[in-house]
Amino acid sequence: MENCKVIAITNQKGGVGKTTTTVNLGVGLASSGKRVLLVDADPQGSLTVSLGIKNPDELDVSLSSLMQSVIDDEPLAEGAIIRHQEGVDLLPSNIELSGMETGLFNVMSREYVLKNAIDGMRKSYDYILIDCMPSLGMMTVNALVAADSVIIPSQPNFLSTKGLNLLLRSISKIKRQINPRLKIDGILLTMVDNRTNNAKAIISSLRSTVGENIRVFRSEIPFSVRAAECSLSGESIFSHDRNGKVAAAYEALTKEVTELEERAKNRSGPDRVR
Repeated sequence: MENCKVIAITNQKGGVGKTTTTVNLGVGLASSGKRVLLVDADPQGSLTVSLGIKNPDELDVSLSSLMQSVIDDEPLAEGAIIRHQEGVDLLPSNIELSGMETGLFNVMSREYVLKNAIDGMRKSYDYILIDCMPSLGMMTVNALVAADSVIIPSQPNFLSTKGLNLLLRSISKIKRQINPRLKIDGILLTMVDNRTNNAKAIISSLRSTVGENIRVFRSEIPFSVRAAECSLSGESIFSHDRNGKVAAAYEALTKEVTELEERAKNRSGPDRVR
């Protein structure tokens, strides 16, 4: 269980590349030999659709089913995990999750339901990536309680960076009150267009201010129409445009994430002889 890392990929702002990052980081990790589970924690089911499930509302078993099993104190519903041809497993979502989020307010220990569902799966995976919904509602709180760390995709524009402070405060509050092990792996700049002076100025400002306390990943994901096409074809950027600039950027991000984990393991390893 301690060898599995659970990462929540979150930002309360929509359209910043959360789902794209979940898919491509997941497939990147799987390509490097890691066992990876992708969890769709958004009732819109964007991750599920992006991995080729065109009608998620027709699924008999989904994340909502597993969370209901936890609430009812029953064994987890079986048959939810779907294997994708690019080597990752998917725990899908559909509109039922919307009702689940509303119902959580009346549940005892409501912040821990997703954690209890996921903890039993840790032994089967090296990484579990949770694609969060664009809000700071109860499902996102559940994801942050279940996670070991957070990756925050953010576009280099004023409105996206302005919303970061609210998200960072929410993460800090959950770390302080519920999940003391939660940490921020870093902010990932997405849809970057380095041709504009505005983007360059915001990136420079973000790296010099926020970057003093929180890692801003070296890898920047460039804006690309090819990346947007992937969700239509149900595949990752590695399959859709292997030699393109977005694939290269996600490959670099994958290396950064695995290096982070290796350094963390080395720091927490057995005491060295001094």
